[in-house]
Amino acid sequence: MTLIRSTLPVTESTAVQNQDMTLIRSTLLVAESAPVQNQDTTLVHSTLPVTESVAVQNHDSISYDIAKAIIFNNIDNHDADLQGINHRIHANPELCYEKFQAHDNLANFLESHNFTVTRHAYGLPTAFSAEFGSGARVLTFCAEYDALPGIGHACGHNLIAVSSVASFLRVAAALAASSIPGRVGLLGTPAEEGGGGKIKLIDAGAFSDVDASMMIHPVGKDAIPAGAAGVAYGTCLTGQIGNVEFTGKAAHCGTAPWEGINALNAATLAYSAIGMLRQQIRPENRIGIVIKEGGEKSNITTPHTTVEYSIRTRTLKEAKSMKARVENCFRGASLATGCEVVFKDVYVMLELTMDVYADLRSNETLCTEFTSAMSELGEKYHNDIARNVSHVVPTFHGLFAIAAEKGEANHTPDFTRIAISDEAYRSAISAAKGMAITGWKFLADDSLAESILLDFKTMN
Repeated sequence: MTLIRSTLPVTESTAVQNQDMTLIRSTLLVAESAPVQNQDTTLVHSTLPVTESVAVQNHDSISYDIAKAIIFNNIDNHDADLQGINHRIHANPELCYEKFQAHDNLANFLESHNFTVTRHAYGLPTAFSAEFGSGARVLTFCAEYDALPGIGHACGHNLIAVSSVASFLRVAAALAASSIPGRVGLLGTPAEEGGGGKIKLIDAGAFSDVDASMMIHPVGKDAIPAGAAGVAYGTCLTGQIGNVEFTGKAAHCGTAPWEGINALNAATLAYSAIGMLRQQIRPENRIGIVIKEGGEKSNITTPHTTVEYSIRTRTLKEAKSMKARVENCFRGASLATGCEVVFKDVYVMLELTMDVYADLRSNETLCTEFTSAMSELGEKYHNDIARNVSHVVPTFHGLFAIAAEKGEANHTPDFTRIAISDEAYRSAISAAKGMAITGWKFLADDSLAESILLDFKTMN
């Protein structure tokens, strides 16, 4: 029998039932660095803060109730640190792959609690990974932490990071109190606002041995059904971005306009054509367009313009069809004006192997388990059914609501302000409990894990 550190508050008469073992008592204090006998007999340092210890037989699984108690109580000892991380990430918004402060803050915190962290993981300077446990089944929590240009954390990725860290700590605590063969990981994923971070991580093998992935995203209350704290079965359209360049010929508009070939005319025609195309697409699909470079002088025929478009569709099949129709609008404008046209896929320019963000395929069984866990916490989550990751491994990508007035949605300055509120933080921490319980059950329950994998195979 090995003494391990637990988050359960223990008095002199506290007894813990560990399935086959008899009732035991413990009033022993365990030091912060007390080693724990791991399943494979190697010594590891426990990262579980406690006041007093509980003796647990380390070759039998702990009961679900004990695991749940550990998960529910573990976070209290980390709360101040997690709030600090949340505030530092929010106060120092960093873009795309440049999130060096957030990367270091998170890695430093994990290392201070004796987790082994791989910094700059998978060839990305601001990605990191950490893992706890041993065994074949692997659950990974994804932590996002990038901001938006000009408006900071208007998508609340500070809350995504802190909820995933909290979930990771809780599952690690439960694993440390058990001999269940399983591993829990935390993967820091940069560049989720258009940089394709997870696509690069997939290509680099970050998910090659992962059996399930989990994360949760904040949204405004307008995006959640009335009376609910969130949605378990999140959906997300595909996403692709392209740049188009028109090249014409400059001429003086006062002396010889007929000598010019107007690239701004081409951009304007394409803009109008795409506006008309919107009448013939499904209502849930989206096309956006902006003229990024439109000329410099009003008396000079514009020789060069740059246009950016974005497409969102329900499925990858629709994405390919929509892209072809949008590109035909640009080709028609080129033909009508005599301009040359060049297409540049943004994700290809980023050296991604895919030119589109895939649609989200949430795993139904994971969503059902999360909904049940949140119900135990007294919070209602709708179970109505991460993108590319969800096409690779079974994925949970839920949504939780944070305080917001009508119209205060993601990617607005108001959301930046809301994302650092105490209510938003508490909502993230509550959702983290539900994810941790769900993740623990995935590692501990073979039949549940098989059901989750079957759902994934059926969807794919």
